[in-house]
Amino acid sequence: MDGLAIWFAETLGQYISAQAVVFIISMIPILELRGGLLVAAMLKVPMLQAIPLCIIGNIIPIPFILLFIKQIFKWMKNFKVFRGLVEKLEKRAMSKSDSIKRFEFWGLALFVGIPLPGTGAWTGSLIAALLEIDLKKAVLSILIGVAMATIIMSFVSYGVLGTILG
Repeated sequence: MDGLAIWFAETLGQYISAQAVVFIISMIPILELRGGLLVAAMLKVPMLQAIPLCIIGNIIPIPFILLFIKQIFKWMKNFKVFRGLVEKLEKRAMSKSDSIKRFEFWGLALFVGIPLPGTGAWTGSLIAALLEIDLKKAVLSILIGVAMATIIMSFVSYGVLGTILG
C-alpha cells in the first residue's frame, strides 16, 4: 500500500497541492484514510490540517456505496467483461464478513477502524450493503470505525513515522 500511496503522491503532486493529494488519496479504495495520513506526514502537511481532509475524503464514498453498490453490481453482471470482477469483489468482501455478521454494529466499526490490508470504509460499506445492514446503523458504525482508524493512523503517521522522518 505504501508504494501505491507514494506513487499517487508523486504523480498527483506535480499538478496539485499536497492537501489536494491527501484528500484524493483518502477517497481511493485500498489507500483510503490510512494512505492519506501516511502521505500527509511524508508531504509535511500539518496533522491538524491532514485529519479533516482525510476524514472527509474517506467518508464521501460511503453513502454512495451503501445506497447504490448492489444495483451497480447487478447492472455490471449483465456484461460478461465485468461479471467475473463483480463476483470476485463480492466473494472477497463476504469472506471478511464473519465478525460483522456476528457482532454487526461493533464488528463493522472494528473492521473499518483497525488498519489492516483489505479493511476500511470502502470494504466495510460494501459488506454492510451486501448484508443489508440498516443504513443508519451502518453509517454510524462506519463513522466510528473511521474515527478509530484516524486515531491509530495519526499516531503511526505523525508519531512513529514523524520521529523517523524527523
